[in-house]
Amino acid sequence: MGSIRVVLNLLSIVVVIFAATMLLPLGVSLLLSDGAERAYDIAIVTTLLVGGLGWMMTHGRQRELHLRDGFLLVVLVWTVLPAFATLPLMGHLHTLSFTDAYFETMAAITTTGATVLSGLDALPPSINLWRCLLQWIGGMGIIVLAIAILPLLGVGGSQLFKAETPGPMKESKLTPRITETAKGLWLVYFGITVACALAYRWAGMTWIDAVMHAFSTMSLGGFSSHDASFAYWNSQRIESVAAVFMMVAGVNFGTHFLAWQRVSLKPYRGDSEALWFFCVTLGSCFGIAWYLLGNHVYADYATALRYAMFNVISIATTTGYASADFNLWPVFAPLWMLFLCSFATCAGSTGGGIKMMRAQILFRQVFRELLRIIHPRIYQPIKISGQPVENNVVFAVLAFSFVYMSCMSVLTLLLAASGLDIVTAFTAVVACINNTGPGLNQVGPASTFAVLDDFQTWVLSFAMVLGRLELMTLLVVLTPAFWRK
Repeated sequence: MGSIRVVLNLLSIVVVIFAATMLLPLGVSLLLSDGAERAYDIAIVTTLLVGGLGWMMTHGRQRELHLRDGFLLVVLVWTVLPAFATLPLMGHLHTLSFTDAYFETMAAITTTGATVLSGLDALPPSINLWRCLLQWIGGMGIIVLAIAILPLLGVGGSQLFKAETPGPMKESKLTPRITETAKGLWLVYFGITVACALAYRWAGMTWIDAVMHAFSTMSLGGFSSHDASFAYWNSQRIESVAAVFMMVAGVNFGTHFLAWQRVSLKPYRGDSEALWFFCVTLGSCFGIAWYLLGNHVYADYATALRYAMFNVISIATTTGYASADFNLWPVFAPLWMLFLCSFATCAGSTGGGIKMMRAQILFRQVFRELLRIIHPRIYQPIKISGQPVENNVVFAVLAFSFVYMSCMSVLTLLLAASGLDIVTAFTAVVACINNTGPGLNQVGPASTFAVLDDFQTWVLSFAMVLGRLELMTLLVVLTPAFWRK
């Protein structure tokens, strides 16, 4: 009971902090008089009251979090905050149900980018800003942000960082103190976001669009303020800026941090995962461009490469922007793009999927087993960037991959049993569990997830948080062993 009290106390603090994030869209709403001011007033007051009341009811003697406390707090934060994030949406869009609003905010905070909303161009700018701001916060993880604050309250954060940070190599630290690591990562994240916003403004976006799309680009979230997404501008310059920053966000932010700290490009040259990411993603762009040209989708290779480059990078990095309805392309192209989103981005990036590092380990493990068949007594360690990978990490990756495929299968069967066609069901699960956004058929880039019923919407909401917390963090909390003393 004491552990639950400590976790709920910290959760209440995070909820109070979360209320402060609504001040930015409230300020924009007041500045532009877009009609959403009252919705933010009610949302902020409600969130503060609930968070403050929860803190007072659970306030007591503080202690360092245990490992299980950290996992439980992470799961609660990622499932509770979307509920509070629905308040501005439901306060302004009175016909929006809680199920759809929760799906929308879960898609935002998990940086999935799947949406149930249409008529985005007519929404108040502050509502679209709130959706994109949620993605930006979720991109690096609001828990990591809280790590820089919670130590001031006498609570350490190393357990939280281990539970929330994506990727299999969670034990490595960029600085001696975890608080400094969190601050450094956010500083790099913020700096690149500012550069992205300035680049979008230079390319032709308005300031408000530039800021919103910088938020959703750096988080690899994919929300837009326009129903047509990037087809709204039909600008090769804007698409090029987006492609560059999506690739930047797909690289491990630990690598960005080290490059900034050392004022050197050497960390990038030593990151084999980033090399694989660039080679696989860019190689797929050129390959799919030839495929589209060969199937007469576009009249010339330059046009095919333009649309392939943007949309392949968008889906491979789990962003989910679209400049064309790739649902209408020959089926191999969108299927390959969805396959890429399952593994292309780097561990420690804001992308989803199993991450390129795990894919590298799996790839090398397959060849190690083949070599052992020929030479049973050979010792062949797996190495990443010249460093040997311990067998316990390899076993963890194998277990993760099995759970990943099992979850994908079970969730697809659930949606198929509920009445969805198999292509829609499978691609919706792939898009949500990898935090990508659009799927195919009924949930393609030219449509929304509003076509789903409430059961299907909740299944996919679960898939999004499951993927964002990399499966194990959520599933371990659901095991009976977690709750035993």
